[in-house]
Amino acid sequence: MKVNIVTDNTVVKKKEALMQLLNKMKESEEIPYITQFTKACMLHPSKNEEGFIEDIEPFDAVFHFICIGWKLFFAFIPPPHWIGGWACFVGCLCLIGVVTAVVGEFANLFGCVLGIKPSITAITFVALGTSLPDTFASMAAAKADKYADAAVGNVTGSNSVNVFLGLGLPWVIAVLSQAKFTTDLGPGGWTASKMAKF
Repeated sequence: MKVNIVTDNTVVKKKEALMQLLNKMKESEEIPYITQFTKACMLHPSKNEEGFIEDIEPFDAVFHFICIGWKLFFAFIPPPHWIGGWACFVGCLCLIGVVTAVVGEFANLFGCVLGIKPSITAITFVALGTSLPDTFASMAAAKADKYADAAVGNVTGSNSVNVFLGLGLPWVIAVLSQAKFTTDLGPGGWTASKMAKF
């Protein structure tokens, strides 16, 4: 009986691509702060998961130059290796807050120009703008994955975050900020009751 061991080329290419990605991550750990601005301006071919080099398409180049202002804006976020990643985390949250405020103002102005109420603008244009990126990410994940597990995870995860955090957290903050806490001596001892002023 003769056994032939054959190398799976797709697995080898994926392994090489992952090794290159890990090496790139190790190299980027100590990148100087100023290099982030250089990388934000650069546009070059990239390597996909199979290990093949993908050239720059005209759409990618146009999209890069349209978004270069945002790329330079987000290059102000500190590198991930500073303070164990906390500087990067806090910087990202702050800039996301700034972008959210800018998008809210533009949506409000857009609704004002069209004569639409702010509440209608919020549930149409702003909701559409926040849901479309999730839709395209799910579509890309479904095309790339054989069983579309990432797409299902993205859909359920993003909707869960939108419902539980997007609605729940502001509601909790509003209730706590407008709540009146009183302590009463009840029959079973000290009890606390919270009365929200609506």
